[in-house]
Amino acid sequence: MKNVKHIITGLGLVVMLASCSKSVETEPLERINEDLVFDQIDKNADYAKQFLNGTYQQLPDGYNRLLNAFLDAGTDDGVSSQDGSIVEGFRTGLVSGQNVPDNQWARNYTGIRRANIFLSKIDVVPTTPALRSQWKAEARFLRAYFYFELLKRWGGVPLLGDKVYGLKDDINLKRNTAEECYDYILAEIEAVKDLLLPAVVADQNIGRANKGAALALKSRVLLYRASPLWNPGGDLQRWTAAANAAKDVMTLGNYSLGTDFIALFNSVKHAEIIFMKEQAQNQSVEISNGPIGYIQGTGNTSPSQNLVDAFLMKNGKMPADAGSTYDPANPYANRDNRFAATIMFNTTKWLNRPVETFNGGLDRPGGSRTQTKTGYYLRKFMGKFESSGTYSNQNHHVILFRYAEMLLNYAEALNESNGPVKEAVDAIIAIRKRAGVSAGTDSRYGIAAAIDQNQLRTLIRNERRIEMAFEEQRFWDIRRWKIAEQVMNSPVKGMNILKNPDATFSYTIQDIAPSVFDASKNYLFPIPYSEIQTNPNMTQNPGYTY
Repeated sequence: MKNVKHIITGLGLVVMLASCSKSVETEPLERINEDLVFDQIDKNADYAKQFLNGTYQQLPDGYNRLLNAFLDAGTDDGVSSQDGSIVEGFRTGLVSGQNVPDNQWARNYTGIRRANIFLSKIDVVPTTPALRSQWKAEARFLRAYFYFELLKRWGGVPLLGDKVYGLKDDINLKRNTAEECYDYILAEIEAVKDLLLPAVVADQNIGRANKGAALALKSRVLLYRASPLWNPGGDLQRWTAAANAAKDVMTLGNYSLGTDFIALFNSVKHAEIIFMKEQAQNQSVEISNGPIGYIQGTGNTSPSQNLVDAFLMKNGKMPADAGSTYDPANPYANRDNRFAATIMFNTTKWLNRPVETFNGGLDRPGGSRTQTKTGYYLRKFMGKFESSGTYSNQNHHVILFRYAEMLLNYAEALNESNGPVKEAVDAIIAIRKRAGVSAGTDSRYGIAAAIDQNQLRTLIRNERRIEMAFEEQRFWDIRRWKIAEQVMNSPVKGMNILKNPDATFSYTIQDIAPSVFDASKNYLFPIPYSEIQTNPNMTQNPGYTY
């Protein structure tokens, strides 16, 4: 494992030590080693804690992390506005061991190695037994998270256990099976969930792993394991286990849906946030994705018409449904509240003027400049700048788990195991109620009383798509559901908008980008070529030749 060797030699044991005042400061950086970090006379365990904090930095980044693109721009929910973006490889089929657009192999093994180093060294550091136990649990939780990040991309990967490999060790490891990886991750979660901080943490511990985060990870892992990609035999007990895991988070009683969908994503403390990766305040999301016609804004993300068409009307119907009230001449009216909180469309108010995504408008002027390809810009995750003159710093923490996902997990798993039972419908109703969908005369928020399992499955999947848009769920959902070959072999669509002489607009849906998906191989990533080349025991995923 060539990258593992690089990790061993290059692992930054000095991460977050720059501000320390101990002898670390007097040591050349290349000489700083584990003994300086895990020091018997570090009475406050400051360096060990900083090392653990640095391990948290290996958690997934969000937003425009793929060279200015969202991972969702590699799905039917959007495209990168920049030509030649790396994420387009997922749509064009240009994915191979030498071109893995979202190659997180080394990053996650770095996190695993850091966790193993911490676990192997922390006992020498003088601290309280309670704190040592908590920190060990945090390291094991992080390690389980990193393994799941590997598993969902590649399937079975080498499990290192607790061993810290050195340069002279044989690290030409074979891949464990996916089932072995699932078992290991779930066993680790079970072992640490009650040793972590409680679900509601004090302000100084925001961002640290807690019991709610562990149960939420268990919910997501079990949901994936129950899904068709990993459960080809359709074992209903897996769905039951996934439903129970989501219910465990719900019954903690510590989380709830907020009322302000926009403010949620700029919060530090929020009843819906279960676990997040903290970031310093910034304007990066606004500048990277805001419409280009303003002083700041590079418009790197173009949500698709495919996604726009998935958003509900206020009455809970889909735009194409009979009685939906959808008006093709006024296509953005009467949508549920999540639509305008997620998508900037023509006439959206932003920075004190209407967004102009009609042909020749300020935000779609044409020419070679990067701009929306679909007639839409991303609004989600940004601060409330509708009436501001300029952007200001915002909280853009990466929310890794939130309560709405647990409700969606519960509804999906319950429907798959028991059919369209009341509890599954109630979970979706809670989400629709927050989204401003009207209750209707039957108080079912647009959900038919006679809905069957297949219909509820379709509804839940669509609800997940719009609720979790651009939160790196759709990319994995279409794979675990084994529907990527259906949705990713059709063009991504956008809206062509013309401004008429009377200041009205004409809207025409058009194809924006072709899309291909090879079901024989693309459900998993190819193992990076460097791993295949340097490790004789490493096997490639099916369908990839190099």
